[in-house]
Amino acid sequence: MAAKKPADSDRPEEAYDATPFLPEPERRVSGNAGLKALREAAAGCRGCPLHENATQTVFGIGDAHARVFLVGEQPGDQEDQRGAPFVGPAGRMLDRALDEAGIDPAQTYVTNAVKHFKWAYEEGRGKRRIHKPPTLREMAACGPWLAAELALTEPEVLVVLGATAGKALFGSSFRVTKERGTCTEREVHGRIEHVVPTIHPSAILRAGDEDRAEVYGGFLADLRVAARMLE
Repeated sequence: MAAKKPADSDRPEEAYDATPFLPEPERRVSGNAGLKALREAAAGCRGCPLHENATQTVFGIGDAHARVFLVGEQPGDQEDQRGAPFVGPAGRMLDRALDEAGIDPAQTYVTNAVKHFKWAYEEGRGKRRIHKPPTLREMAACGPWLAAELALTEPEVLVVLGATAGKALFGSSFRVTKERGTCTEREVHGRIEHVVPTIHPSAILRAGDEDRAEVYGGFLADLRVAARMLE
């Protein structure tokens, strides 16, 4: 399905706005066909400069009728190479916790606030690509994709994975440490959502051996708050 042509410019990236790359509103369809159309359009997104150093766009995966919508920060190195979100160690940690919390993976839609991997080489670390947090401007540029994903899936609960995802949705004042494990109604891209913030699963992997079980237990407790919303 064809997307709108971006405004005439040699550098559409400088506008920091993905809107021109979304399918025309009158051509959008619902359900999984709609998600497929969005995914195909996002593959050509040049709404900000991040696409220039990324391998590919990493769009969300899951069913259009998912009950739980999970949003993280941005793709990592493995996600960038494989073209799907949460396929690395953090994704495996998320899958394990979802299962233990009683949330069926088949009823989830998983995506990121930013669809391209932002990275840099660091001195002394060879050719390993090191994750760099996206800026608020980069997150805002990608917002139209997230808004379209939410509008299509219409989930029962939105799980926000980590501080950066929270800032992308609610602004720089968001603090995951203050809001995690709660369920509140909040406006997200023009929709009222039941929102459950928690940490990003990568935080569990970064925890020391003596703390990892406790950090994981807190993450699991937060997901169980989301699971109760489905009862």
